[in-house]
Amino acid sequence: MTYIVSDNCIMCKYTDCVEVCPVDCFYEGENMLVIHPDECIDCGVCEPECPADAISADTESGLEKWLEINTRFASIWPNITGQTAPMPDAEKHDGEKGKFEKYFSEEPGEGD
Repeated sequence: MTYIVSDNCIMCKYTDCVEVCPVDCFYEGENMLVIHPDECIDCGVCEPECPADAISADTESGLEKWLEINTRFASIWPNITGQTAPMPDAEKHDGEKGKFEKYFSEEPGEGD
């Protein structure tokens, strides 16, 4: 089992989860974060820290697409290990439906 980041992170990119991760397995895209599934130690401390409720165990049904996205982009986006400000309109986008189709960007973030 590993934890993964799903679509509610898109356009929010809260980093409270990054701050508590003991193994620095978060990677930053332009408008979301992902978790590297091979680096995640399944401790679960990140899940309750996410204000957008965008982190789940990969054992939950319907998350196969997100496991693939996390795996793919964690290998190409830069590592992020500290907390940064969320996206400017994070509260507005929190809970919005269809964010992957509307906003997802393959572009990397800044990382550390």
